[in-house]
Amino acid sequence: MDYVEGNLWTKLEKVGKKISFAKDIMALFNYMRDDYVSWHRKAIVVAALIYFISPIDTIPDIAPLFGYLDDLGVITALLKYLGSELIPYYGTGYRS
Repeated sequence: MDYVEGNLWTKLEKVGKKISFAKDIMALFNYMRDDYVSWHRKAIVVAALIYFISPIDTIPDIAPLFGYLDDLGVITALLKYLGSELIPYYGTGYRS
């Protein structure tokens, strides 16, 4: 989790305005940091965020228009998996 926390901000500063799913990344980050979330769900989120952060991608991020499609696919699949469980983590950061 330290790797994700340390590198996520750098990645979002670079690409946050270029991608439409930055708010989803932030919600996943907040979800990952919640003490009430089980370790196996956190592990899945960490894996997806590491994939987003990693410079090694199926489609390189430098490719115009298509560079973030693989990242979007991974994040979308995770959002679908977590469903409404993630809603409280948008905006304020933690569930109430």
